[in-house]
Amino acid sequence: MAQREWADKDFYGDLGVSSSASSEDIKKAYRTIARENHPDKNPGNSAAEDKFKKASEAYSVLGDKEKRKEYDELKQLIENGMGGFGGGYSPGGFGGFGGNTGGFSTSFGNGFSTEGDFDVSDLFGGIFSDATGRASTGSRRSTRVSRGADVETEITLEFREATKGVTVPIRLTNPAPCTTCHGSGAKPGTSPHACATCSGTGLVSENRGAFGFSRPCPDCSGTGTRIDDPCTDCDGTGRITRTRTITVRVPAGVVDGQKVRLAGQGAAGERGKPAGDLFVTVHVKPDSIFTRSGDDLALTVPVSYTELALGAAVTVPTLDSKVRVRIPQGTADGTTLRVRGRGVNKRNGASGDLLVTVKVEVPRDLDEGAMSALRQYAEEEKRSGFDPRANWEGK
Repeated sequence: MAQREWADKDFYGDLGVSSSASSEDIKKAYRTIARENHPDKNPGNSAAEDKFKKASEAYSVLGDKEKRKEYDELKQLIENGMGGFGGGYSPGGFGGFGGNTGGFSTSFGNGFSTEGDFDVSDLFGGIFSDATGRASTGSRRSTRVSRGADVETEITLEFREATKGVTVPIRLTNPAPCTTCHGSGAKPGTSPHACATCSGTGLVSENRGAFGFSRPCPDCSGTGTRIDDPCTDCDGTGRITRTRTITVRVPAGVVDGQKVRLAGQGAAGERGKPAGDLFVTVHVKPDSIFTRSGDDLALTVPVSYTELALGAAVTVPTLDSKVRVRIPQGTADGTTLRVRGRGVNKRNGASGDLLVTVKVEVPRDLDEGAMSALRQYAEEEKRSGFDPRANWEGK
């Protein structure tokens, strides 16, 4: 999400935490909301899906230290009315950024609007300064370290691989650090040097009346460094496109559509800047026997009428082996029996349960002996007073 889209977002509110919440509290709040509102657990529930999406979006920002810092600075900037200049647009003068200041005008209300030659991204980068060149935070700052782009890919797992966890290799073709200059962008034997125009800060100041604005240095494009003799293999970018294989550990219990984030495994940043992240979307194939309900596994086992009427013990599969399940005498068709601890492994070391639903399988071909015995049973059943439709509304 672009920073300019953060203005209308209340990420703390979406997670139900205060702005002073710790990283651990934010993580716990996100996990709780995601677990309770996941689309797989709430099929067709648009409200739950919307809450899940908002929580995921909020955590993608607040769960990242640098992004959270930028978001807090932006919200503080809006709350203070552009650093304490009275909030909204004021057509009467400079007290609220009124009128037009050399081609720049702005308004703040439900959103942002700008016109003229000012780049609104400067606001979101926290590089507003007064006429003395001091940043709004009280100290001159270098440009925020840029990072490589995030990369997305997809993998498909078997149902049992997803429930138990698996490690899979993935081949990626994307920008990676140049092996010739080791990501510096400079020809081997030389080094980048600080930009003389901005003294290595990546910013130059421009005074406009009583105040000034910092903008990216045009000579170094905001990097703060210059390269006199660029690497010929990467043309001074510090990056080349290459194919590599990485190993992705998919945790146990991953659900279809879930994303696994690998920090720093995305595209390399220019000239040694940090790499972006890799997001792996996991697709899970359906299983011929098992289905999932949260951390519980479910299956349907065929049984005979006599096994339900007299009681029995049947063998059913689990993810690891087989277990015996006791069917109590007189169990109704469609009853679900619970086997504790035989479901999907949880991150805390515990496991969900195995839900076994019994379903009567009616025989289609019986020999004469079985048919005769069954007719005799039917007569005895009537004499005992059993009526399967005794409380049926159609009677």
